[in-house]
This record gives sequence, C-alpha cells and structure tokens, in this order.
Amino acid sequence: MRDPRSVAAGLWRWRAIFVIVFALLGVAKLMLAASLSPFGDEAFYWQESRHLAWGYSDLPPLTALLIRLGESVAGHSVLGMRWPFLLVGSALPWLVRSFARDAFDERTGWQAALLCLALPLGGSLGVLALPDVPLTVAIMGALVALMRALDRERVVDWLLLGLALAVCWLTHYRAAMVMLAGLLFCLLAKRGRKQWRRPGLWLALGVAALGLIPLVVSNWQQHGAGVLFQVVDRNPWRFHADALVQPLEQAAACTPLLYVLLLWAAWRSWCRREQGQPWDLIAIVSGSFIVGYFVLGLFADDLRFRAHWPLPGYLPLLAALPVLVRERKPWRHRWLVAAFVLAVAGQGLGLAYLGLAASDGGARVLAGFKAFPARFVGWRESGDMARRLLIEHPSVLVADNFMLAAEIDFQLDGSVPVYALDSPLNVKHGRAPQLVIWQRDEAALREQHAGEPMLLVVDEKALRVHERRNWLGSLCSRIDAVTPSARLDLFDGRRRIAFYAGQVPKVAPFTDGSDDCLVWRRAAEAEAAR
Repeated sequence: MRDPRSVAAGLWRWRAIFVIVFALLGVAKLMLAASLSPFGDEAFYWQESRHLAWGYSDLPPLTALLIRLGESVAGHSVLGMRWPFLLVGSALPWLVRSFARDAFDERTGWQAALLCLALPLGGSLGVLALPDVPLTVAIMGALVALMRALDRERVVDWLLLGLALAVCWLTHYRAAMVMLAGLLFCLLAKRGRKQWRRPGLWLALGVAALGLIPLVVSNWQQHGAGVLFQVVDRNPWRFHADALVQPLEQAAACTPLLYVLLLWAAWRSWCRREQGQPWDLIAIVSGSFIVGYFVLGLFADDLRFRAHWPLPGYLPLLAALPVLVRERKPWRHRWLVAAFVLAVAGQGLGLAYLGLAASDGGARVLAGFKAFPARFVGWRESGDMARRLLIEHPSVLVADNFMLAAEIDFQLDGSVPVYALDSPLNVKHGRAPQLVIWQRDEAALREQHAGEPMLLVVDEKALRVHERRNWLGSLCSRIDAVTPSARLDLFDGRRRIAFYAGQVPKVAPFTDGSDDCLVWRRAAEAEAAR
C-alpha cells in the first residue's frame, strides 16, 4: 500500500509542473497575440465582426461575435481582436485534466493536461482568432459533459452536453464530425445503446439543435451559400492519392514520437472498449475523428491546410496514454518522456517561428526559407502605403483579392470602404458570396463608383505561379487609365505589393489575361530581376 503522503507529494509535483508550464506558455502566447499581424483569414473574420449577421458564406456567427466582443472591450488592435480566443484556448488543458481525472484519477489528470500543453496544436491554441479555438474547446467540453452524464445521469450534465454541442454548431460546419462521433458511440458501445431509451440524450440533442438556428437562417438568406461552399465547392469528392501522406502531416503537427504513441493509445483503447468506461468512449470518439478525417481527406478538400482537423481526436488519448504506459514495462516510460521532450521542442519551434514572423527582422531571417510566413507579413506596410496615397489623392480603395482587402481594411480600422476585385482567391476560400452581400465586390464597385478615381492595390504573389499570368493580365480591363503609383518589394521579394492609380471602369472586364497588361508586365519584370 502506498504512503498517502507520497501520493499527495506526487500530485503536488505534477500540479506544480503543470501550473508553471501553463503560466510560461500563457505569457508567450500573450506576447505573440499582441504583436503578430493578422493572419489572412483572421482579417476577414474581423470584417465579419463589423457586419454582424446570423452567419456568413464561410462560417456560422460565433467567431465574428467573439472578435466583436474583444474589440468592444479592448479597442481595435490585434490583441483586442484575439484576447477572447486566448481566454477560450487557455481552458483546453483544464478540460483535458477534468476528462482524465473523471476517467482515471487525479494524477492522470495533471499528466494529461501537461501533455496537452506540449502537444503543438493544443498548447498553441488561442494565439490566433480562428474558429478552431471555440470549436475544439466546445468539443472537449462536450466529452467531459458526456462522460459525467453517462456516469451520474444528472440533468445538468445532459444540459451542459447540449450547450457544448450548440456552441460547436455556432462555430463551424465541422461540428458535424462530433455529432457523427456521438452517433457511433450510441450505436457501437453498450453504454451508448442504452441512452436511446433515456430522456437525457434527447434533452441534449434538443438543446444542441438550437445551435443550428443561425446556420439555417443564414443559409436561407444566402440561398445556401455556406452549405454549398463547405460541402460542394471546396471538395472535389474524388480520390486523390496525394492525401495518403496525411499521417506524415499529422506526425509533423503532433511531433513524430508523440503521434506514434497516440495511435498506439487509440489501438489499445479500441482493444479494451468492451470493458466499458472510459475505454469505449475514448476509443470510439478518438477513432471517429482520426479515421474519419483521414478517409474524408482522401476525397475532400486537397488545397487548404487541414492538419488541425483531427486535434479533438487526440485529446481523449492524452488521458489514456499515461495509464497505458504505466501498465506496460518500465522502459516504456522512457518513450513517453522522450515523446514529451520532443513535443515541447516542437512547441517551442512553432512559437519561435511565429515570434520571428511577428517582427520585420525575424521575417527577414525566414525570407530565405521555403516556410516563409507570407500570410503574416507585409500587411502593415500595405496599409500604411494605402493611407499615404489616399491622403495625397483621395480615391476609391480597391484590392485585387478579398484577403488583401481585409488586411488593409483592418490596418485602416474600417475608416474607408475597401472593395475587392473578383479574384479566383475569393471563390477558393468561399468569400465571394459574402462580398456580394456586403456590396464590396467588383459589380458593386462599378455600380456605385463608375468613372471615379481609383487606387488599386495588387498582391502580385497571392496566387500560385501558374495562376498569376491570367489574373494579373486581366487587371488592366478592371481599371481604366492605369498608372503605377508605388511598389513595396519586401523581404527579398517574398512579398510584393503594387499600387496603381486609375479610374473605376463602367463596363465589366475581360476575363482573359493579356501579356500587354502593364500590371502583369511589371510583376513579371520584378520577379525576373530577383
């Protein structure tokens, strides 16, 4: 029998280590959130926060609401935009601790929480104002509530489960995956099948359905634009073999050794699912996310970053991993320690990368590497230049794509309308319908300002190399009397922003690019001179 004093001392050590690491990581995240320029998508979510609605063409409303709350309290700044996400993201390791404690014991709770801080995708959550922050935290909250509801059969736990699921629906369409995971649990697990005959499950589902109301309303208002983008437009729905590398992407995102151990924990949990609590819940929910997103990735979106999708599936495994390791031979403890150290190193490298991206000097250090943080740099300079040129020559401000428009709009704090041309980038990211609703698209530009002076800002490297000629070559038909005004050649040519004066055309543009277009010629000359 173990001495209670030694047990208490062991718990105190784990708790102290967690609190120290949590505090240090929190300070690092706060510094990054206060200094890092908005990520491209973040700036568009900020624009959505300035046009509150039931939903948008890319997302339900919660992300915009959190940004609006942040700036209402702290004013317009990157930290003002991000502090609610920092706060929400900081809850994740505590929820992992609660889950592990309820599933196993107090010591496992602190160990799992510490592993969550080390996991790069988990520990860094909240630095950016992205929907994955409330979505991931809500999914983990739902798992904690479900664990307690299955164990205690209290109405409050079922209500909390329903509220967490409703938050998922208010955040992202990927809430469908957590509903699928729950359905599989209720079909495959003995404990799950019993819930069909109990009122608690139906109470939770009824509350969760309330989160669908904004989705239904916004899609009705937008003629299904959100569903069409998430289900149809962004997904080829055909097998693409390049997606077979997803396990390698996940190994890089989680760090390789920890990823292998998490997969081992998922397999061991699956083997023990017939033992009931907590193995059935851990095995089925984790497997749903990990296997489900792998299979989905073979046929769905193959263009956008997706390494963060399976994160909710890894979180329950962080609770199981310390227990499973303790049950094996002592030498396997060393594997977990090595995995933790490697994960901490990966977390540190990721935060250091963002730290370099947060300053001009750091970004210049990264300019010679393939992993250049292009989506984080050049926006402040673009906004400053646009402000100066507008003061010298008042004009209608237009960007050549939605992302550049959103970033400049953020830098100018919405002081002037910023229109976006009908770039292929707008369609690729599902933002074209939203620009139409806001009347910030190319048709609205011609309708409201035809013949007026125009300042066109062009991100020459926004598109892939093979797409640039056609798009940049078409810009001369999208601005009349085009004249070069200024150019920003930043970070050894990794970012190029060009400014052109002209007039808003009265007729729709030609869609085919031309090699004679001044915008394309200047972009090609700048690239050739690099």
